Amino acid sequence: MVVGSEVEVNNETKSHRIVIVSPVRDEERTLERTIACMEVQTLRPVLWVVVDDGSTDRTPQILADAARRLPWLKIVQREDRGYRKLGGGVIDAFWEGLNSVDIDYDFISKMDVDLEFEPTYFEHLMGYFDDDPKLAAASGKVFRREHGKLVEEFFIDEMVAGQLKLYRRHCFEEIGGFVREVMWDGIDFHKARMAGFRTASLHDPELNIIHLRLMGSSDQNVYRGRLRWGRGQYFMGTCLLYMLAAGIFRMHEKPYIVGGLLIVAGYLQAAIKRAPRFEAPGFRESLHRWQYKRLLGVLRGKGAR
Repeated sequence: MVVGSEVEVNNETKSHRIVIVSPVRDEERTLERTIACMEVQTLRPVLWVVVDDGSTDRTPQILADAARRLPWLKIVQREDRGYRKLGGGVIDAFWEGLNSVDIDYDFISKMDVDLEFEPTYFEHLMGYFDDDPKLAAASGKVFRREHGKLVEEFFIDEMVAGQLKLYRRHCFEEIGGFVREVMWDGIDFHKARMAGFRTASLHDPELNIIHLRLMGSSDQNVYRGRLRWGRGQYFMGTCLLYMLAAGIFRMHEKPYIVGGLLIVAGYLQAAIKRAPRFEAPGFRESLHRWQYKRLLGVLRGKGAR
């Protein structure tokens, strides 16, 4: 096992010093399983900052026990606001954790603690970064266990899993990091694309990420999560045509039919209320061009990937 590393690639020394930040709240059900995966990594982070965002269950005790045996684990404690604040609250906690880092590093990861992954995950992923200098961020694909099988949680190949997102530090800083809103993990992808970088979720069995709960179900229930997803798409600036197509496509996922309808309903609710939208020079225009191009590709039979 190593903490950080330097390797020789094409006669250049590549440094693999990783800092991971994990916002957590009331994660006793899955936290120990994610810690177990981190303990056996063949490439460990130079620092793993876990930001406890006011947990009221056994999460603080589990973290304290882990910190006694893992010198590279740091705990940042936040006060309990009384509820789980998705989107902006998660990224507020992320930034508090990142701002506490006082060592140098080359890669930054935002990682959830309801995941399982292979012991070689980070070491193997570094090979992709070494091979592609334009690769700003990457992850494996996300799956959940269902009836003894692995079911993939769909997102396009250009996007990176928000559950375990690894960035080159200089790319992360160039795009301004994550915005403190619910669609932070869509906005960052499009900002990276606009800056000329590449991002990817990779079809590689060694990089499979097992999500220990249904995506979007962490805030009370999955139905509320789908409404929030639609509102987030409106905030990001998604065009109505693309949102309708996405809603139809998502009807084929759990919760079947109603999930896709709720995504569209959340978007329309936000539109009717004239909710705030993300503002950055050229962002929405670039987003719409990308979305229309994808819709045209689907119509031409190129698929959703």
